[in-house]
Amino acid sequence: MVKIVGFNISRMSAEREKEIKGRIEIKSNLNITDIRKEDIEISKESEVIAFEFDFSINYEPKIAEIAFKGDVLALVQPNEAKDIFKDWKKKKIADSLRLLILNTIILKCNIKAFQMEEDLGLPFHVPMPKLTPQQQQQNYAG
Repeated sequence: MVKIVGFNISRMSAEREKEIKGRIEIKSNLNITDIRKEDIEISKESEVIAFEFDFSINYEPKIAEIAFKGDVLALVQPNEAKDIFKDWKKKKIADSLRLLILNTIILKCNIKAFQMEEDLGLPFHVPMPKLTPQQQQQNYAG
C-alpha cells in the first residue's frame, strides 16, 4: 500500500512573452525525472521514496510557459520499494503507482497554474465548469 505523505515544489515559473493573438494551442507535459530514497523516518516498517517531476504548460506559438519542478513523497513497504527501484532501472513505474503520483502532481500544480494564468491574463489550460440557466434551475429545484 502506497501513501502520499508529501508534496514539494522546488521551482515554479510563469512567463508571458507576447500578447495572445489569433489561434493558440495549449500543451502540457508531465514527466517523472528521477526516483530516490529519502532519509525520513515516518514509520519503522516503511520507507519514503521521492518521485521528482517536471510539469509544464506551453502556450503556442511561443506565447507563454508555466513550469514546475518538485517531488512527491510516498510511504511504501520495503518490499514495494525494492520493486519500484527495480522497475525504475528500466524507466518504468507500475501503472497504479504512476497514476497515483501523476494525479497528485496534476492536482497540486493545476491549482497554482490557474492563479498564474489569471495573473498573466492567459486562458486557463483546462476548461472550467460553467452553469447554464437550465442547470442552475435543476441544482436549486431540490
